[in-house]
Amino acid sequence: MKDATGDHAHGVEVAVVTGLSGAGRSTAAKCLEDLGWFVVDNLPPELISTMVELGAKAQGAVTKVAVVMDVRSRAFTEDLASIIRDLDASGYKPRVLFLEATDEVLIRRFEQVRRGHPLQGDGRLIDGIKAERDLLGPLRSDADLVLDTSTLSVHQLRAKIEDTFGTEASTTTRVTVLSFGYKYGIPMDADLVMDVRFLPNPFWIPELKDLTGRDADVRNYVLTQEGAEEFLDRYHELLRLIGAGYRREGKRYLTLAIGCTGGKHRSVTISEELSRRLADEDRLAVKVVHRDLGRE
Repeated sequence: MKDATGDHAHGVEVAVVTGLSGAGRSTAAKCLEDLGWFVVDNLPPELISTMVELGAKAQGAVTKVAVVMDVRSRAFTEDLASIIRDLDASGYKPRVLFLEATDEVLIRRFEQVRRGHPLQGDGRLIDGIKAERDLLGPLRSDADLVLDTSTLSVHQLRAKIEDTFGTEASTTTRVTVLSFGYKYGIPMDADLVMDVRFLPNPFWIPELKDLTGRDADVRNYVLTQEGAEEFLDRYHELLRLIGAGYRREGKRYLTLAIGCTGGKHRSVTISEELSRRLADEDRLAVKVVHRDLGRE
């Protein structure tokens, strides 16, 4: 929600996540955290306004506040509805996300984790679900977005939340292209490792030996070798496929390790060229790190 100037009131965007127990609030909270929101779980309703005000006074350190609420308090709906009205009147215009699912799905989820419903008391599980559904009826009616998670996987739920609460920057996959030398060991944090020792080694060319893969002469030598361009073309296409899959799975960080013998020539050139190509892709933020450059 935005004010007339197009900016969020007081510089803080506010969201309230609520809904039925077992409908996916924890997943929603984690997704919002990944999107850069400051998330507070089960804050007492009377403290929500205070939390938002503190965020507004943080001078830009906190720009998005999400509060996740459940029904452990019997005064929950009345208090929360009042707080939402107060925030709205103060110009914050909170967005309310309400998560729900069918009784059958909720029963199955509770049985899988072997937990009782917070409103079940001495009754049956279905009694607790019905009581909660009745209690949250008014909030559901006023929610900005109602999501039925009955048929959604975790990844599908994340995608819907990203579409609603994410920005282009927050849904960007951050790619690190890391060159390394096998003689110093494979990077432990690499998601994908590629070996470019199939290319001739400039180390054995006297005039190239003391240069690095960043130098034009070494770059030209490496990229004109048989198989170099074909490798880059095919690996780039493969990374497009993998990157799209990672985004669907909610993975926002990817480390691509490119290795040669010493991490000085071939891996450096290939990493630089690969990062140049990836930088043209949508929803990717790419940086290059040369782990072992300068060790020889």
